[in-house]
Amino acid sequence: MINRQSIAALSISAALLVGIANYEGYVETATPPVPGDVPTNGFGSTGSDIKLGDKTTPVRALVRLLADADRHAQAVKRCAPVPMYQHEFDAYTSLTYNIGPDAFCRSTLAKKLNAGDYAGACREILRWDKFNGRALPGLTRRRGLEYRQCLGEAA
Repeated sequence: MINRQSIAALSISAALLVGIANYEGYVETATPPVPGDVPTNGFGSTGSDIKLGDKTTPVRALVRLLADADRHAQAVKRCAPVPMYQHEFDAYTSLTYNIGPDAFCRSTLAKKLNAGDYAGACREILRWDKFNGRALPGLTRRRGLEYRQCLGEAA
């Protein structure tokens, strides 16, 4: 069996990028994905530079996805600098892409991961299926898939 790798040796994988693109879907014009959320376009891109109604193209959205995914991967490395399997790193980066680096870094998940509780950290993914306190079926489904990926069960 392959050992967990040093966090410094891990980087975003093609599987991670495809997974995020699949979870987020492509939206040309920036709109809130759910009422009360921030404007989002491309493959789930958000930020102070994205305003309601802004348009993107598939090519620009893919370039942005790569940059955004890398930024979120760096947050996982910074806040949970422990050895991981690639599938764990991908699951945590996908989660962080969706919830944001600050939420990941302050999370019980990161605390468990840093304490070496890998199974407990994976289970924490399942808790992040709510928006404004309400579980959303799409998030529940995504978190289940990320959880399975974290455990090494998803391809």
